[in-house]
Amino acid sequence: MARQDASELAQRLGRQAEAVCKHYLSNGHREGRYWLVGDVQNNAGRSMFVRLTGPESSKGAAGKWTDAATGEHGDLLDVIRESCGLIDFRQVADEARSFLSLPRPEPDPVPRSRPGTAPAGSPEAARRLFAMAQPIAGTVVEAHLRKRAITALHETGSLRFHSHCYYRPEGHGPTETWPAMIAAVTDFGGAQTGAHRTWLLPDGSDKAPVETPRRAMGHLLGHGVRFGMAQDVLAAGEGIETVLSARSGLPHMPMMAALSAAHLAAILFPATLRRLYIVRDQDQAGNGARDSLIERAQTVGIEAVVLSPVLGDFNEDLRQLGIDALRAALRVQIVPEDVSRFLAT
Repeated sequence: MARQDASELAQRLGRQAEAVCKHYLSNGHREGRYWLVGDVQNNAGRSMFVRLTGPESSKGAAGKWTDAATGEHGDLLDVIRESCGLIDFRQVADEARSFLSLPRPEPDPVPRSRPGTAPAGSPEAARRLFAMAQPIAGTVVEAHLRKRAITALHETGSLRFHSHCYYRPEGHGPTETWPAMIAAVTDFGGAQTGAHRTWLLPDGSDKAPVETPRRAMGHLLGHGVRFGMAQDVLAAGEGIETVLSARSGLPHMPMMAALSAAHLAAILFPATLRRLYIVRDQDQAGNGARDSLIERAQTVGIEAVVLSPVLGDFNEDLRQLGIDALRAALRVQIVPEDVSRFLAT
């Protein structure tokens, strides 16, 4: 997008500054000529103030904002980007045009991006999205996990909460924002290579009613969402909820979620790894990942032990059979020397 186009959009938003703030900074309120809110991510508070009146450009323009706590400042396009969790500036412009009921322009023949932005879907975009989010304690993400009977939430720094995460439907549907669980995908050295988004209902009771409530970005192959630091022992499974459910029964065992059966089959092994527990799902894809991992682990001298749920997956076991039954089922599947090490609460 040309600088002139961005400037024009910012000016148009400035003419409706209060309406923009009510929509994207809904946790704030008006005081005189300003809209007060906690920050540009729409958290509650009073440190950020947005000018609601003023000229269309230059110093003191309507829509300009400053966060007194951090010194950050910007315009209403920045508000849309940060509050919606957008990465690519084209997405920001589309969202602004949607709010202003303006038509979208014809696509440029050569992709362009705003200075300082990262390509959509890149590892850098994934890192920026994760940095925008907040810890899960007391949020919709925690409510969602507890609704799934997952209460072992220690060492979950790889999970964060985004209150207004941007969702673009496949095809040409309207853009939406929903609360989301943002998970950092990292290599075994701790470097973030990607992110995974799970869009949720505002009360956390279920996933958002969108076509694909889970999406990943960045580089996933070989990596995963990690809970605890693995040395000689690691448990690996497909989904975040499945892995956290197994960890409810094995609270001290380091685990990782590879996010799909195909990615589970391709995880990389730390050089120190001696035993791999495979947290499988009871389906054909889970069987394939299990078989592939067993073969790969044995080839490099790593002991592979399969952990199988009673029902379809470990979250189903946890919700329907309870934590005691889950713990008992896991006790007889793990290596005896690991019982006291990882099972004890």
